[in-house]
Amino acid sequence: MSMEKPRIDVAYIAELAKLELSDEERERYTRDLEQVLAYVAQLDKWDTQDVAPMCHPLEVHDALRDDVPGQSLSNEVALSNAPQQMDGQFRVPKVVESAH
Repeated sequence: MSMEKPRIDVAYIAELAKLELSDEERERYTRDLEQVLAYVAQLDKWDTQDVAPMCHPLEVHDALRDDVPGQSLSNEVALSNAPQQMDGQFRVPKVVESAH
């Protein structure tokens, strides 16, 4: 059974990502994405019916320490070196002008 080759609309994807691509770039990205999908399609050849899902191929041990509450700084100490503060909080410059 042969599967139909997927059609990738790179121009549409670029528009969604607000990217301006030249014709050459669109053709190159189309070829690249088709190669990626062809590689992934090879997985269809394997019978995975009895394979249990897994999140990592190797046994993983949590290397992080337990999240145990400890001694905290007081608000005054935390803010003692702050260049600007207001109402007991750090005051920082606005970095986002608009959501659009």
